[in-house]
Amino acid sequence: MFKKILVALDRSEIGQQVFEEALGLAKLTQASLMLVHVLSPEEDGSPYVPVLSNFDYYPGLSSQSFELYQKQWDTFKNLGIQMLQSFCAQANTAGVSIEFIQNVGNPGRVVCDLAHSYGADLIVMGRRGHSGLMELFLGSVSNYVLHHAPCSVHVLHLSVAVKTDGVVKKTTSTLSVN
Repeated sequence: MFKKILVALDRSEIGQQVFEEALGLAKLTQASLMLVHVLSPEEDGSPYVPVLSNFDYYPGLSSQSFELYQKQWDTFKNLGIQMLQSFCAQANTAGVSIEFIQNVGNPGRVVCDLAHSYGADLIVMGRRGHSGLMELFLGSVSNYVLHHAPCSVHVLHLSVAVKTDGVVKKTTSTLSVN
């Protein structure tokens, strides 16, 4: 059924669930996985680009701001690589063929372009749950991918927390589109 599954990940709380869903599908169908993490200002934890209007008045301040930003960006990149390497180790243990890539850019476009060049049969991704004005201003990566992907898309959505036996548990729902 599926031979190549592209897994779009970020470091949000649904990332682990997206990976586990994709790993389960890969084991079931004997597919290989390609993990992708897109470095983007849209992701939580991404450093902000320093914007100073007084460069002329304080020239040393601009270089210090850029150095700080560069350190934050390097940390952000390294955390993404560590996440991908951790997921690869889990997949290797499960006997699933896996590779990963980390790119910079617009997440929706990067995922769709990579799905095309990789020859993916399926994209598995999460949805952060932006709606209304947040989705209008920030856009929706999952919505973009659903409309532009060259293959089927399986979207996991982190639902509202459910309280059972005094313990708060998060549940997921899924949406698959061919």
